[in-house]
Amino acid sequence: MASELKVLAFDVFGTVVDWHGSLVEEVKSMCPGVDAAGFATAWRSGYKPAMARVMSGELGWTRIDDLHRMILDDVIARYAVDLDESQRVHLNLAWHRLTPWPDVIEGLHLLRQHYTVCTLSNGNLSLLADMAKNAGIPWDLILSAEVFRAYKPHKDTYLGVASVFDVAPDQVMLVAAHHDDLAAAKACGLRTAYIERPYENGRDALKDVSPRPQNELHASDFIELAELLIRQ
Repeated sequence: MASELKVLAFDVFGTVVDWHGSLVEEVKSMCPGVDAAGFATAWRSGYKPAMARVMSGELGWTRIDDLHRMILDDVIARYAVDLDESQRVHLNLAWHRLTPWPDVIEGLHLLRQHYTVCTLSNGNLSLLADMAKNAGIPWDLILSAEVFRAYKPHKDTYLGVASVFDVAPDQVMLVAAHHDDLAAAKACGLRTAYIERPYENGRDALKDVSPRPQNELHASDFIELAELLIRQ
């Protein structure tokens, strides 16, 4: 039998916040006439390859803010956008200003009545703190790959949450909109909950959000997740 669940650790990009929709609005405001949806998608697409360079040792430890800037400069060149340094700095900080999905704030308040809620994101600490402050996201604690010096899906990130709270891995549940993240957490002994975010990649790139049996819970949003957990 699983131990009593104590901690809910949340993936952030896509699960908690609408990165695509938020970036599209930022790009539209700064780069009129540019394919904002394509720009946002290209920027996000560089994320995993950039992290892989760090994890392989090609690059030393690098914060996501700095990886985002490296990718941004490449995308700006690809789209032939004319932005000066101050504009690039401002646009890169768009990741600090991402908007939560509509259910997030209410859902987290419900979940906090029964569990400790924290982030488990590859985003750096300052990014996650700014995002929470800007959007009023009520975390109990902000945890980042920066704390563990390893990006997800490295086991040190998942097991690090259990270590921080001094609980067993099966007393932690990862909540995410990405099956690969959940599979890695489950392999480390964490419990898992999948959240449907069909429009994570934009309205024109609908995601398959059908249930998968390996996940303990499957919810349409954070409010339904609270209802499922409290009902258990």
